[in-house]
Amino acid sequence: MRGRARRLRLSAVASAATCLALALSGCAQVDTTSPSSARAEAAHGAPARFGTVDCREAKCIALTFDAGPSENSPRLLDILKEKRVPATFFLLGKRHIDTYPELVKRMAAEGHEVASHTWDHKILTRIPDARIREELKRPDDAIQRLTGRKPTLMRPPQGRTDAHVHKIAKELGLAEVLWSVTAKDYTTDDSALITQRVLDQASRDGIILLHDIYKGTVPAVPGIIDALKARGYVFVTVPQLLAPGRAEPGKVYRP
Repeated sequence: MRGRARRLRLSAVASAATCLALALSGCAQVDTTSPSSARAEAAHGAPARFGTVDCREAKCIALTFDAGPSENSPRLLDILKEKRVPATFFLLGKRHIDTYPELVKRMAAEGHEVASHTWDHKILTRIPDARIREELKRPDDAIQRLTGRKPTLMRPPQGRTDAHVHKIAKELGLAEVLWSVTAKDYTTDDSALITQRVLDQASRDGIILLHDIYKGTVPAVPGIIDALKARGYVFVTVPQLLAPGRAEPGKVYRP
């Protein structure tokens, strides 16, 4: 697991360096739909889709975790249960879903949204159609076998996507979800720094990106939750953030 986390860390750092070098012009320049737009597009007066939270009125924010499950996930799930906070998990297949199937089941059973981060973290814009389909379909099939529900959301590795990826995602019934808050937890194990980075960027309708594979991240989660609740935020899953709108296959969602 440490080797896997280190490879993902290096990949993420390389991606960040590339994006900086390109002054962001080379990173995921795609049309996106904001949560508020998704809600506005729904039928007027429609009820919130999940539970009692209505993000048209509440100050909502979504907590999301990429690249698990991992050996750190049980503690994370304990924290979320204790704090009564739902999250959205974008799971990897190879060495994660296939290594920790019981954690995938637990995530779904405890009310979290279970989604895909591809099978083996391949950059989808760099591989042929057949590989894109395999990267997207294989984790969905595995999640459906474990939870009884096929994912409707996916997050492309490094946020790299394009019109070609959108087309294949639409064929497979998947919407893409990016983010607005990143702690860059792949660059540090300092939990206090991770917490501060999230708090500095948080805003209404935000989508927070974290990785529970890194050892500094899970210890930061209680402080992040407590501080944002104190600011009046309500934690929701990504589908709840869009409700009463629904994520449409082939579309990309980002605050």
